Amino acid sequence: MKKAIIALEDGTCFTGRAFAGSGEFYGELVFNTSMTGYQEILTDPSYNGQIITMTYPLIGNYGITPEDIESRAIFAKGLVVGECSRIASNWRSVMTLPDYLEKAGVVGIDQVDTRAVTIHIRDKGAMKCVISTTDLNAESLVAKAKASEGLVGRDLSSETSTKKPYIYPEGGKKDAEYRVAVIDCGIKLNQLRILDQLGCECHVFPNNATAEEILASRPDGLFLSNGPGDPAGVPQIVATVKNLVESKLPTFGICFGHQMLGQALGAKTYKLKFGHRGGNQPIQDLRTGKVEIASHNHGFCVDPDSIDPAVAEISHMNLNDHTVAGLRHKTLPMFCVQYHPEASPGPHDPFYLFEEFIALMRENKKVF
Repeated sequence: MKKAIIALEDGTCFTGRAFAGSGEFYGELVFNTSMTGYQEILTDPSYNGQIITMTYPLIGNYGITPEDIESRAIFAKGLVVGECSRIASNWRSVMTLPDYLEKAGVVGIDQVDTRAVTIHIRDKGAMKCVISTTDLNAESLVAKAKASEGLVGRDLSSETSTKKPYIYPEGGKKDAEYRVAVIDCGIKLNQLRILDQLGCECHVFPNNATAEEILASRPDGLFLSNGPGDPAGVPQIVATVKNLVESKLPTFGICFGHQMLGQALGAKTYKLKFGHRGGNQPIQDLRTGKVEIASHNHGFCVDPDSIDPAVAEISHMNLNDHTVAGLRHKTLPMFCVQYHPEASPGPHDPFYLFEEFIALMRENKKVF
């Protein structure tokens, strides 16, 4: 295994060994607090442009299973762990984590003090970094990290979105109760699986589809998926969603989709210091007072002071830092949340949100 150096833009460096991949890899260094689910995390398109540090010390012990992937590829730019397991013990596993990363050309680093990495990011904030197995000069690598492209203002969603429309499940759903138009900003497969289970035929559109193209599918509802990057860097998607708001379709947005809908309703977004990533974030439903534990993966948030109280209300709040975790339109059947009710990985507490979306479509059908 090769020596590797992680160099951050603030001049901090960490050393480790590369258990997969070689060369130089750039991204924003972030941390995730989940104990399991590394395969789903790696294939979550929301991590496009980021290098993930897992806070749990031992990663890779149950290998890789094809059924658990969440997209067409690994979108994370790298993985940093304390120790990569030497053994993958799982009857469903088809390969090891190192083999999986190596095959995808993604760097994996272990023998790193991930506690020190996490504390540094928590104190200083997520920042640009480079991981190298070739250039081992710390001063040179820090300069490269500083010169690299960050996430602010970047449209990373278009790199992860589908290029062509498609129907899920493949071939359509003969007994579908609802037809849902989905804007793919970097969707996780489990969102489509759940909608399918709840009786929906999903017509998935690329993020550059027009409102006219989407409405031509005659949907019963609109779903806005998760995705990567700066929500303020995709005004074209926001403009499309704004046009779709006028159609008064029942609408449900998740994470990046929450930020898209929030901006379409007039709100603004901002970058969090180190974001929320993991499967243990406490969320309070302000309508009922109930607290749920949810899976998170985002580095940007809707600014509560920019929300027009005549248009929308805050429906959910993150109890760790009191950031906006959900919005609901005051008069139209539209709502969104900043977290991931589809889990994969994570708790299933917020599954009810999908059922609320189904209920909105059911009520809307009765009216029209």
